[in-house]
Amino acid sequence: MIALDSVSKSFGGRRVLGATSLAPALGRTSVLLGPSGCGKSTLLRLMIGLLAPDSGSVSFDGVPLSPANIDEARHRIGYVIQDGGLFPHLNARRNVTLLASYLGRDRSWVDQRVVELGSLAHFPVDALDRFPAQLSGGERQRVALMRALMLDPEVLLLDEPLAALDAITRHELQTELRQIFARLRKTVVLVTHDLHEAAWFGDEIIVMREGRIVQRGRLDDLLQRPADPFVAEFVRAQRADARLVAT
Repeated sequence: MIALDSVSKSFGGRRVLGATSLAPALGRTSVLLGPSGCGKSTLLRLMIGLLAPDSGSVSFDGVPLSPANIDEARHRIGYVIQDGGLFPHLNARRNVTLLASYLGRDRSWVDQRVVELGSLAHFPVDALDRFPAQLSGGERQRVALMRALMLDPEVLLLDEPLAALDAITRHELQTELRQIFARLRKTVVLVTHDLHEAAWFGDEIIVMREGRIVQRGRLDDLLQRPADPFVAEFVRAQRADARLVAT
């Protein structure tokens, strides 16, 4: 569905992403894992066309992204960022339905879709009239997820969606999100710096360092067959910190 072919990106003369090729598996969850500044969020923004590569190409459904087709492609991609990124002047319902309304979707379909998504995301109907400032962090992320799924996209991109939440809420949403991914069977790409979270969600874990992919595989591959000393040290440090136990 999404394919990156030798894409690279620099900012202010500093290369943040070297030539990278990646095609996330259809219907599976791929996790981009690595320390801050390794290029994982940049890779995600290239996938949705928020950034243009300096070299290489990004394709969606076999067609290279361009100014002529980027809007159509984005309507088929859901995108969730840290802390939701909700419009503060719109209530939860309007945040969820904004794009569908702009595109002229039938009102009855929109209303029914909100009910379906509220049930899926465990967001109470009576909270839809609240504004983001009146919602908890977990509630804002549920609204952001509903907004991303509103048009029933084929692909869902999530950029550290749980990083700003407290531990209890984060654990709760991790459980719910994995259930949602399993139920919907969409192509999902999730960014995190947390190995435990990557292991929890990922059908495939893609480890990045300094703008390049250094290893791809399952958790057991990282634990037992690290591709280089960085992977071994990254795993060792996170296991010690989070007391991760391979399952």
